[in-house]
Amino acid sequence: MRLRPYISERDYSYVERWLGDERVHALWCAGLIPYPLTRESLDAALKKDASEWGGCAYVATQDHGVPVGFFVYSVNEAENSGFLKFVVLDHELRGRGYGTRMLGLALKYAFEITGVSKVSIRVFDVNAAAKGCYEKLGFGEAGVEERAFVFGEEVWGRCHMEVVKSP
Repeated sequence: MRLRPYISERDYSYVERWLGDERVHALWCAGLIPYPLTRESLDAALKKDASEWGGCAYVATQDHGVPVGFFVYSVNEAENSGFLKFVVLDHELRGRGYGTRMLGLALKYAFEITGVSKVSIRVFDVNAAAKGCYEKLGFGEAGVEERAFVFGEEVWGRCHMEVVKSP
């Protein structure tokens, strides 16, 4: 598996396919990007995130170049911390270790290249699979925002998780 910068013209169709379901889309972006996803709405959200937070979008690819996952990573220099967001994996590959491998590479990049001392991520409490993946990578719960998001008749809490660089 490899990481490379997200290229809208090459990669958007993969991300769109992975987010075809409205609930999955809500779990992914918490309503920050309208459903259904369009290239224009994703590009605008990524541009805004880059401008406001310094976020950069990445894709994880199999060794032969086919994208299997997507995420955005930003650095807060003042706090010497990183933040992962908009994490999504090809739904056909979930439960097979791809997410753990992708985020393991993201953490390696965060700690070794950007030099941060901790990385944070947020996940809805109803997304047990994603939370389990993050826990495998050493993320621990740093706080919970109860009743943070409403999707239809569901009310979701948002878990703030973080992992600190090993000494």
